[in-house]
Amino acid sequence: MIQKFDRADRRILSFPAVRPCESVEPAILVDSLIAHSRAICGFQPERFATQRRNARETVRQTRILLEFLEDVRERGAVLARSAVLCFSELHTAFQKIRFLLEDCSCEGARVWILMRSQFVAAQFRALVRAVGTALDVLPLDSIDAGGEVKELVELVAKQARRANFELDSRDEYTMRQVQSMLVYFEKGIEPDRGVIERVLDYLEIRSWSDCNKEIKFLEGEINFEYSEGNEREAPSLNSLMAFMSYCRVVLFEVLDHRSTQQSDAAHNLETLSCLNPEDFRCPISLELMTDPVTVSTGQTYDRSSIQRWLKAGNITCPKTGERLTSTELVPNSALRKLIKHFCADNGISLANSGRRGSDITRTIVPGSKVAAEAMKKLSRFLARRLVFGTTEQKHKAAYEIRLLAKSNIFNRTCLIEAGTVLPLLNLSSSPDAATQENAIAALLKLSKHTSGKRVIVECGGLSPILSVLRKGLSLEARQIAAATMFYLSSVKGYRKLIGETPDAIPALADLIRNGKPCGKQNAVVAIFGLLLYPENKCRVIAAGTIPLLANILASSEKDDLIVDSLAVLASLAENADGTAAILQTPVLPLIMGFLQSSASKPGKEYSVSILLSLCSNGGKDAIEVLARDSSLTASLYSLLTDGTSHASKKARSLLKILLNVNERNRCRFS
Repeated sequence: MIQKFDRADRRILSFPAVRPCESVEPAILVDSLIAHSRAICGFQPERFATQRRNARETVRQTRILLEFLEDVRERGAVLARSAVLCFSELHTAFQKIRFLLEDCSCEGARVWILMRSQFVAAQFRALVRAVGTALDVLPLDSIDAGGEVKELVELVAKQARRANFELDSRDEYTMRQVQSMLVYFEKGIEPDRGVIERVLDYLEIRSWSDCNKEIKFLEGEINFEYSEGNEREAPSLNSLMAFMSYCRVVLFEVLDHRSTQQSDAAHNLETLSCLNPEDFRCPISLELMTDPVTVSTGQTYDRSSIQRWLKAGNITCPKTGERLTSTELVPNSALRKLIKHFCADNGISLANSGRRGSDITRTIVPGSKVAAEAMKKLSRFLARRLVFGTTEQKHKAAYEIRLLAKSNIFNRTCLIEAGTVLPLLNLSSSPDAATQENAIAALLKLSKHTSGKRVIVECGGLSPILSVLRKGLSLEARQIAAATMFYLSSVKGYRKLIGETPDAIPALADLIRNGKPCGKQNAVVAIFGLLLYPENKCRVIAAGTIPLLANILASSEKDDLIVDSLAVLASLAENADGTAAILQTPVLPLIMGFLQSSASKPGKEYSVSILLSLCSNGGKDAIEVLARDSSLTASLYSLLTDGTSHASKKARSLLKILLNVNERNRCRFS
């Protein structure tokens, strides 16, 4: 058997060739050699951005060997054992050559291949010489093939031994130019625009989408570096990605149609959840937290990670950079329970949750000095464009911020400090739907940063964000505004401010009523965040939210949306007015049915919490309705053994109430 590799199975510039097994049939080996040869000959070196000469010579020699292999197969020659061994060596070399040519022509990898030019040229030289070595010991006399073909094979063997696969002088010059520009960035100096344009033209990077592909490729390589725990290439990759980001923003004015479609597909609009697993990861270790604790800035970390941070002599908050007023670590028991629910519901073992990358330096600290300086310059450039640019330039600037702010905390910090928030808020009132969506989406990314929340509110941002939430030009813009409201409500003082803002909660309720599933969920979760301020409960009830949530339970097929709706109802049911409003809707049978049929442990806990609150606040009538349903008792008993500790406690309390009612009823009729 001869194993095949797909491009997705390996990392670029790695060559996991597999030697054919010793028992391989000669005919199968020859067929596979022909297949690899044809694939190699199918490459068009003249279309390569770099390594054209080396690739052209490799393809030329392979084409000669293809003619020889096809002649061997056509004649049905019987191969001696020694010939099979030589062909096996040739097969390994062909696999690696094919990988190398794939990488040299890889879409989005032009800059990276350029910067690895010396290594790539050395690989061409080594692989072609490996072909020559295999041909040197090939017993041509024992193989039935045409004389002229054999002579060509001998010629290839000689040329392969003498092959001079050197770094192309033009490739080397361009590589040196890029290295020089990276040094300029590191010193805080912007490179000459003309030099940048010549480099990009040499690499045939001639549009926004071409540039964006390079960035996406580099980003993928960086993620791979961190996921493997091998960060040797990370600084170089980060520097190149920053350089290409600078090129994309500054040099390419037009968002070409193809790129916009690709980016929209890649940027699927953010959907929130009351149980967002990303919120359960420690910002330092990026692992699921087993013992979450809160520091003086209000940020939460896993205890072991923040203790290591403090023992290292750090006196600032890792996520925000703010000075810690105290080193006290306050246990976050509520979050700990949520994490346990999530893990239990998804079959995740906290002990084996695994790492997702490196420590906090990956997100709060730039990947290199070049990346830091380039991002600062980009942020100032974009801030100027937002204020002084044309309509099209402002639209593109908002879109670029949307992309850059998604990357990491450092990018958000630079963009906020450069003063992009206020002009983005102004741009959110644009009469152009796409511009408005990009502006509000950029604000959403910045609102995830602690200082971003503060600057948005201090700039009077609640009013324009609320305006988009109420009457945005698209449902997508409205649902992004709802998500922004959620992140703002994570600050205790802002929950009160948003709740007291006229039309804020009614606007969220209207999005639940008229939005798409993603918009409904964002609005539900935003309301869930606002309910952490108790006085907002009456406002949520007054906005008619409960009937809307009941309708979701009755009609939605989206499990996450149903669970989030139950979470909001559970919070509202703790209030007497909320209980009364819930009892006025036909939601009670739906909640009992969900408790009995759902596989979601958080959903079941929310359901039993609602039922317990209804019994406690709704009086005798609510209790009688529940007591008449005999199947409910069985579901509650099941929760005692299979539910979380919190759910079991509530189920035990509800069972006690229902059993007392049933006992009184039996005594009354006996």
